[in-house]
Amino acid sequence: MMALPGLGTPRLASPDLLRSVFRRHAAGVAVITAAQGERPVGFTATSLNSVAAEPPLVSFGIGTASSSWPVVSQAEHIGVHILGEHQSELAATFARSGADRFAPPTTWHSGPEGVPVIDGVLAWLVCRVVARVPAGDHCIVIAEAVAGDPDGAGRPLVYHQGRFHTLGD
Repeated sequence: MMALPGLGTPRLASPDLLRSVFRRHAAGVAVITAAQGERPVGFTATSLNSVAAEPPLVSFGIGTASSSWPVVSQAEHIGVHILGEHQSELAATFARSGADRFAPPTTWHSGPEGVPVIDGVLAWLVCRVVARVPAGDHCIVIAEAVAGDPDGAGRPLVYHQGRFHTLGD
């Protein structure tokens, strides 16, 4: 491929190219939770999006090879937690494969619809799943907010260049 003026040489699309491009995209950090009986699951997500205000819809992606997928694939309700800048360790725990994500020091309680709600986050929602859309090796989950709390204190945690960051002024 030919170099473009001021832009460098384009590369052919690949998983590595997509990862490299999105490392440059700063994203808010959320934890998604669900439960199947007494078994809570959760994972860190940077793919959370507001879809619509009426009805209040959100979306996120989850890998179908994820340990959380079997529960999320069947869950009627999920929890969405916006993490604060003080919660990089919590984000790392929920991103780590094989971690006991709900063990101390994680504090949580059973919220509306029996969804695990993590304590101390900036904001949280419990949402009813309305659609699951296959997307490559992931699934896009679309869910409607049914309850929540936007009143946590602090500033958001951000993910950029493969690391968690805080916002500057």
